[in-house]
Amino acid sequence: MNSEQASWREYRESSLSKPLAGALAAFVEQGYHGASIRDIAARAQLSVPGLYHHYPSKQALLMGLVNAAMDELLARSVQAEQGAGPSPEARFDAVVESLLRFHMARRELAFVASTEARSMGGEARHEYIGRRDEQQRMLDRIVADGVEQGVFAAKYPADAARAVATMCVAVSSWYRPDGPLAPDELAKRYLDIAHGMVGARQ
Repeated sequence: MNSEQASWREYRESSLSKPLAGALAAFVEQGYHGASIRDIAARAQLSVPGLYHHYPSKQALLMGLVNAAMDELLARSVQAEQGAGPSPEARFDAVVESLLRFHMARRELAFVASTEARSMGGEARHEYIGRRDEQQRMLDRIVADGVEQGVFAAKYPADAARAVATMCVAVSSWYRPDGPLAPDELAKRYLDIAHGMVGARQ
């Protein structure tokens, strides 16, 4: 595997702008509804008018974070699948590993994006759900291909794919970098579990 194919595994420090980084810290600590614009501005080292110059509302800050999360998640997932080759097994492993690594490396961003969907306005929430469903359809398609080709034995492919995605997303709610499992170890363990969920042939 060359470096271009493997780049979806590599994570640098977050490139969020100061307003978004301040909002992320406040939302993680206090929740969307508990965080104030004044607190977000202070965390971003901006005045309140200065913050509003970049983002006109707290809702706009939330959407900025959600869009940043989904842009990166989808881009990494697409790169992982495309670099894996044609086989359903390899594509499944790559996309699941990509999901797991994203929810470890960007755990706070992923956590806010998933848990604060209820705080989004109607159109914004609809857009988020559409992008989340795009990610799910990628996994649905891979599992369906695996069942069709006889390499997965899932009786309910769509349900199995949804369960795998839910497992990966949940990692952001409990994973800690100083925990007992390193990212590589956790990815290997959860891939074993995901294989069982889709009935991967040994």
